[in-house]
Amino acid sequence: MKPATAVPRSPLHIWLIPVVWTVALGMWGLSRENSLWRDEAATWQVARRSTDDIVNMLEHVDVVHALYYLFMHGLFECFGPSTTILRLPSVLATAVGAACVALLGRRLAGAWVGLAGGLVFGMLPAVQFYLQEGRPYALVAAGAGISTLLLVTALQGRDRRPYWVAYGCTVLVCGWLNWLALLILPAHLATLLWTRAGHGVPTRWATAAAAATTGALPLILFSMNQSDQVSWIPPLTWHMMIGPAVLLVIGGLGSLLDRPRAGRLSAASVGLPLLAVPQLGLTGLSLFKPLFVDRYILFSLLGLALLIGVVLDAAVRGAARRAPKASPWVIPATAAVAMIALLPQSLSKRSPASRVDDVLAAAEQMRQVKEDGDGVLFIPAARRDTVLVSPDVSTGLRDIALAETPEESGTLKGVEASPARVRSAMLTQRRIILVTDAAPVARPTRGERDLTKIEVLKKYFTPVSDKQIRGRRVTVYEHLPTAP
Repeated sequence: MKPATAVPRSPLHIWLIPVVWTVALGMWGLSRENSLWRDEAATWQVARRSTDDIVNMLEHVDVVHALYYLFMHGLFECFGPSTTILRLPSVLATAVGAACVALLGRRLAGAWVGLAGGLVFGMLPAVQFYLQEGRPYALVAAGAGISTLLLVTALQGRDRRPYWVAYGCTVLVCGWLNWLALLILPAHLATLLWTRAGHGVPTRWATAAAAATTGALPLILFSMNQSDQVSWIPPLTWHMMIGPAVLLVIGGLGSLLDRPRAGRLSAASVGLPLLAVPQLGLTGLSLFKPLFVDRYILFSLLGLALLIGVVLDAAVRGAARRAPKASPWVIPATAAVAMIALLPQSLSKRSPASRVDDVLAAAEQMRQVKEDGDGVLFIPAARRDTVLVSPDVSTGLRDIALAETPEESGTLKGVEASPARVRSAMLTQRRIILVTDAAPVARPTRGERDLTKIEVLKKYFTPVSDKQIRGRRVTVYEHLPTAP
């Protein structure tokens, strides 16, 4: 595919403009009104622990995020905990991903494909969600973009050992951040087969891929012992495939416009496998173990952005034939229209309501209603993150059910006492603050301990205040005067 007649003059513009654009999208409303939801709260509380405590915890839970937690611990140690420091790595990583799409598009199909694809990446709704998320998925996308760029560099004739070493190391880091990122390898294999790569390239790729997989294998095997952490993921259903199917149709259209041919390195031969293989691969894995969650393969949207860039390049070419002076404005105008169309959704994703709950809002409510000597309970125990991210809130309060702190037990939520001991401790309290999920998102209470908490509260206490705020519920109970 030849580039359009009117293109940006400097290659620098091809990747710099998408980077600046993506960073601007990321910094817009970064604090989400000073809110923090439960997944980010896990990052926050773990990152504030000592290195020894983190390593101890990883033996029991969340080992799949080991590298990310240690990375965030380092950032919190250097700059202090804040929502900006929590989310800024995702913003910058997404910008790196946009730059990679831009460079890939320019090399494979021309400047307009690169510029359009780079701008599109940060605007995709799913990317906008994780653009401001204190979790590792944007970092994985950045690594996938870099590894794909290294692969294309090798295929374009610069087949040197340093590129393959860098490729293997990048894929390995992605695997350490989330081992499902290794689905990038079959995507790259599909590209090699499509382009009929020769001259020893398949052998060198296989060596780098095997080294990366071997390096990630201990993490994969160890994380299998913690598979209960993903027990919440529902089994795969047909309606869950609607979204991926739409993405594949859009990507297929872009691939057709690129006029794909076997043996040719192109936007289609790189972008379509990058989009389709992770989607289909995760679907296949989910037939045996429910794992289908879009964020696990966020990096596949790099391929979608690249192929949308091909579609927009075709629009530029069409405009160039009819109105040459207007053709340079096709992509800026399309970006502006897309931003206006996506504005309601973009605003929504930057509001606290875009997430299931807000840990900081619940902590603030506790701060307002608490009195010295109050007891506090959490149903389920994972809602203890309310005080773990805001330790000052627990000052003067007694965590009635807690037997071992999260640090002592090497867990995220601590270890609670037996139902009988919890019951006895509750009956000694004059007031108890209960933190649980708000009704719209609450799940049925299970487990003898939590059922005991509810039973005692209903029988011996009466609620004196009750507030649901941003997905959480904070209720204050007082001991009935007639209770024993």
